[in-house]
Amino acid sequence: MAIIVSKNGGGNAAIVQKSEFWQELKLQQYIHDHPEAIPVYDIQADKRLFVAAQEFWTESGPIDALAVDMDGDIYIVETKLYANPDKRRVVAQMLDYGASLWKHFGGFEKFLSSLNKKAQEKWQCDFRQKVHETYGIDDEEAGELLESMEANLESGNLKFVVLMDSMDERLKDLITYINQKSQFDIYGVELEYYKHDEYEIVIP
Repeated sequence: MAIIVSKNGGGNAAIVQKSEFWQELKLQQYIHDHPEAIPVYDIQADKRLFVAAQEFWTESGPIDALAVDMDGDIYIVETKLYANPDKRRVVAQMLDYGASLWKHFGGFEKFLSSLNKKAQEKWQCDFRQKVHETYGIDDEEAGELLESMEANLESGNLKFVVLMDSMDERLKDLITYINQKSQFDIYGVELEYYKHDEYEIVIP
């Protein structure tokens, strides 16, 4: 699908063809820099994600992106390109990461320590400070967010996001089935990507 790009007030319109995320790392980096590309606000208007870490280690392997929202919900985000031959296994892969995070990570303090390390590497501050900055909340609210995260981790109450450049019907059906027949929350997100001059246009 193409989109039309024009400058307000005049000039010729440009027809821009859909581009591709040529590697999964590019897709991971994009959502780390632009977490609003994951449209959880379509589910609840005031939801907004903060991608706290890329390549977050678990005993089952690295999670592509680990995100949180202001309610302290924890999101495991797995990115796959349609061309990836393993894309049909992505749901099982995410659940495996969730189980590892819940049962084998070593408790919330170790989990928070890993988030602090990632935050120091990326933003030169700890995780709590970055949460303050991202959501504009006070210290008490940040404490409540961390308490909610701890409760969610200990209970295994995690949310999952499959993020792809294109998603086939069988995977959509699987996600719908799991959501309707279990207590899991799995969100399937397709990102259409366009590049025009110096602009990147992403439609979730």
